[in-house]
Amino acid sequence: MDPPLFCQRCGASLEAREIFGRSRPVCPACSYVHFDDPKVAAGVLVSEGSRLLLALRNHEPRTGFWSFPGGFVDRSEGVEEAAIREVREETGLEVVIDELLGVYSQPGEPVIFVAYTGHAVGGRLAAGDEASDAAFFPVDALPELAFPHDMEIVERWRAKTRIRL
Repeated sequence: MDPPLFCQRCGASLEAREIFGRSRPVCPACSYVHFDDPKVAAGVLVSEGSRLLLALRNHEPRTGFWSFPGGFVDRSEGVEEAAIREVREETGLEVVIDELLGVYSQPGEPVIFVAYTGHAVGGRLAAGDEASDAAFFPVDALPELAFPHDMEIVERWRAKTRIRL
């Protein structure tokens, strides 16, 4: 993503300056410093025994690939609340979070993904607006997953739940 050209406070043109060890857009008129903050996404590994719930993505990035139900945390929304909301929106299921599984990030990647484990407590399994399909898959027969960290997350889930293949 390209840095902004104009100050969000006063509208002056920004210029690059070394601030806190990095080149950052700075306003010469009001001294505003622009920081590119990461986006936070949250998802839940919803399980039924040794099967995991996945949603088939119908939007970019990675349209047509399966992934854990999840998405971006809205401003002023709790991370756990966002994870539960995303499962409901993508799969129709109501879930309860059991525990934090892990936090995943990579240098150069603007998204931080927070993964939880959970279980369904209601609703009806049906693809929502951001999914073409939603289904449970045996952990030993998962389809190709959407994101590079997804298999690492599955392996951590398997280790915590002691699911053996």
